[in-house]
Amino acid sequence: MKKSIKKFKKVLIANRGEIASRVIRACKELGIKTVAIYSEADAQALYVKKADEAFPVGPGPIAGYLNINRLVDLAVTTGADAIHPGYGFLAENPRFPEICEKRGVIFIGPSSKTIAMMGDKIESKRLMMSVGVPVVEGSEGGLGSEEEAVSVANKIGYPVMIKASAGGGGKGIRICYSDAELIKNFLLSRIEAEKFFGNPEVFIEKYIEKPHHIEFQILADNYGNIVHLGERDCSIQRRHQKLIEIAPSLILTDAMRKEMGESAIMAAKACKYRNAGTIEYIVDRNRNYYFMEMNTRIQVEHTVTEMITGIDIVGEQIQIAMGKELDIKQEDVTLRGYAIECRINAENPIKDFTPSTGRITAYYSPGGIGVRIDGAVYKDYIVQPFYDSMIAKLTVSGRTWEETVRRAQRALEEFVIKGVRTTIPFQFKIVQDEDFISGNFDTNFIDERPDLRDYKPQKDPFDRILAISAAVSAYYGI
Repeated sequence: MKKSIKKFKKVLIANRGEIASRVIRACKELGIKTVAIYSEADAQALYVKKADEAFPVGPGPIAGYLNINRLVDLAVTTGADAIHPGYGFLAENPRFPEICEKRGVIFIGPSSKTIAMMGDKIESKRLMMSVGVPVVEGSEGGLGSEEEAVSVANKIGYPVMIKASAGGGGKGIRICYSDAELIKNFLLSRIEAEKFFGNPEVFIEKYIEKPHHIEFQILADNYGNIVHLGERDCSIQRRHQKLIEIAPSLILTDAMRKEMGESAIMAAKACKYRNAGTIEYIVDRNRNYYFMEMNTRIQVEHTVTEMITGIDIVGEQIQIAMGKELDIKQEDVTLRGYAIECRINAENPIKDFTPSTGRITAYYSPGGIGVRIDGAVYKDYIVQPFYDSMIAKLTVSGRTWEETVRRAQRALEEFVIKGVRTTIPFQFKIVQDEDFISGNFDTNFIDERPDLRDYKPQKDPFDRILAISAAVSAYYGI
């Protein structure tokens, strides 16, 4: 294939928050202008201020971010060569790249056909089976009735998971331990699937108890070159939503990493993948691994992989879309030390992670060697109720696991966000926990450790400074 490279002059970012800021950074380093979009609720967002151009979209806080035709029209009107979808919103909607292609705008991601194929959990599982990638035992396709579901469940044995065929992000999953639970949840799962994904089809799989959630980062160019950048362990979750991610995994041997990495590349080749993507696996207690799904976009947790490989994944995404051939060979990928990412969410862990909204009255981010902040907020920023609760990401790296954990402890203790409840004190307690430090955790870790939510309110430098000032004033009678 002829290697045609077209340098982008301008990229429209069809997203918001920290991922929009992240794409802007990558574009600046590549000498590319950026166009941001924003709802009225996001008018004062950081990414809007950082972009070269910014345009309002509406109506309301959500609809404008989901209007494919309007976004592509805006890209054409502003002279943008390409659109970066970020994650969430339209990132895995196959119509988006399809319409981009019709209008002569490059979609920074895989083809519409690949997105559709890998977005269908049933079809993607069939494809993986055809090329020898291990999959979890389950139904061969969508299930039309409770009776059919019960028949399959009795064949593979309980517990089982009901999953949405078009699902993702941990939504629409229900675990069942008996026929009664399966019958009770079957219709509810179909309703959830229709609500979240516009497709009521569900299937079931054997539920692997106490697994690790391991995913491999893939980069693939337009010429058939594919590499993996090692794995991430995303097992620290609440309600199937990731909260802390680490790289590399503490449980994989070099031999297992090599085998799973080769399996991930095989999976990417099977769907003719291009750009950045992630192959997600579950690993059982006997270290057997099974394909779970492929995410056809940049992941929130890509930062830990960047920290241990030194590879700018978002920068590579953009350059692959420009037609550049990968100059990274598999033997060039080396994993240096460890990294931990904490998703800082505006939530109250004590009250079952209920969202917390309002004005941020104080903000102080940590720094120092091996500390990275991907943030979307600042002092006086108003956390809105309309969007995902993640307001920042803290990523730390170190030469050893022990050094990395200590750095995470120090950085979380330094991190101050006041005015809204956040997960910072909860995560601070997790990274001090002996089970976490020793790698003795799985996807049930948070659910099985209610004691982790018993923590004292976060202390911060502002409180200490005010206390000292008050003490001095009282002493001198000021």
